[in-house]
Amino acid sequence: MNPDELKRTLESLRDGKLSVEEGLTRLTDLPFEDIGVALIDHHRELRQGVPEVILGESKTADQVLAIVAKMAQRKSNVLVTRLSREKADILLSAFPAGTYSGDARTFTLVQKPIEARPGRVLVVCAGTSDLPVAREATVTARMMGNEVEELTDVGVAGIHRLFANSEKLRSATVIIVVAGMEGALPSVIGGLVPVPVIAVPTSVGYGAAFGGLAALLGMLNSCAGGVTVVNIDNGFGAAIAATRINQMERDKR
Repeated sequence: MNPDELKRTLESLRDGKLSVEEGLTRLTDLPFEDIGVALIDHHRELRQGVPEVILGESKTADQVLAIVAKMAQRKSNVLVTRLSREKADILLSAFPAGTYSGDARTFTLVQKPIEARPGRVLVVCAGTSDLPVAREATVTARMMGNEVEELTDVGVAGIHRLFANSEKLRSATVIIVVAGMEGALPSVIGGLVPVPVIAVPTSVGYGAAFGGLAALLGMLNSCAGGVTVVNIDNGFGAAIAATRINQMERDKR
């Protein structure tokens, strides 16, 4: 339940369009709902402006299905991240209106309009190998109501590819930069634009990349002031951070 839905419920109670018993039923499980395998946080959208998101990795197909079913019952929009094709097929059988992105490893189910946020998020991907993390950021940001544009395969090995898209960089409200290897791309972009830059290190790289640790340390030591860094392969976290920045812009308006 989001703030607008709660407001409509309370107004319906006030105006006599909704009985006390019906209102109580709607609000009974508002803080959270215990379904055995999880405590679903139905209150999160009221507190944070975005609904709870399900991490599909390490959960069984039955556990994911149970959580999605309860959220769908509440008419919530659903996002599942880090989901394998096998688990996705089970969800799609139960919820054919859902969508699975193999690139992003995400399942989405949209049951109510997504409120648009101001501004534009630009997701910049250094190389094709980084695409799964970048696509996770893209899908998440769009599910949260952001306008999103992608700029792919513009890493520092061919920096002219990035400079050819300078107008896209300048027109973005927030930029998410996804890169593996040495993780240099966020520093380059951070030195070119005045807007928030959220760096996402990926686990892409050869032996000394240490599964993304080299990119993470490189981004943390960026010489471009103001670059913010999330955890390795955390496209989801970057998208939520970008959403909160856009939320501040909406609140100002």
